[in-house]
Amino acid sequence: MLRFVLLIAGAAAFVWLTSLSLPDVVASHFGASGQANGFMSRDAYVGLMLACVAGLPTLLTVVSNLGLDAPKARINLPNRDYWLTPERRGETVSYVRAHLARFAAVLVVFLCYVHWLVVRANGAQPPHLSSSGIGVGLAAFGVYAIVWTRLLLRRFRNRPSGRSE
Repeated sequence: MLRFVLLIAGAAAFVWLTSLSLPDVVASHFGASGQANGFMSRDAYVGLMLACVAGLPTLLTVVSNLGLDAPKARINLPNRDYWLTPERRGETVSYVRAHLARFAAVLVVFLCYVHWLVVRANGAQPPHLSSSGIGVGLAAFGVYAIVWTRLLLRRFRNRPSGRSE
């Protein structure tokens, strides 16, 4: 938990400090070609990015932890009747919690990367977002999300052999 709090604090500091170089009116939305087509005040942009970078991953973590802690939580896993028996539930919840924490951490990094691209885009006149930069970032995050999901499902898809029910 401490590592997550430090990551969020570091991400918030990154957004705050890198936003100091932004103009008073920030290009905050870009078309497919990378040309700016939406603008907002620097204060509004910084507030929105801080809410996204710190708020979304924190919300994901807090809500999932509260849900996992509920004794009657309806956790949807393959072979859930096996993995959520009283003797396995603690280990299962622990694994799911750690797996979700990794996803939240990668989400923080991805959102900081998007912010960095916006800061760089606003350094150009006229502002222009790197299409290849955002494409690579989205592709990397998408691949991570797919691998993350497959690892979660693989962990619970099969019951370990040699164990009795």
